[in-house]
Amino acid sequence: MEERWLSVKEVAEYLGVGRSTIYKWIERNDLPAHKAGRLWKFSKVEVDSWLRNEQATPRTIQAVPVTRNEHEIA
Repeated sequence: MEERWLSVKEVAEYLGVGRSTIYKWIERNDLPAHKAGRLWKFSKVEVDSWLRNEQATPRTIQAVPVTRNEHEIA
């Protein structure tokens, strides 16, 4: 069976990110994407390979300390 190409919306949902993130990754040439007319299309096989590659290195999220206004503390 032939592979179906994914849209920006579908690949964003698949990766669990926003569509704007997908466009940023395309702009930086991070995510493998193909232009079909004015639409971006993605091969699921290429996206999966990209995820497993060093190009998709995990990033750590640093905790931001929460400060409270003295008026909030009762």
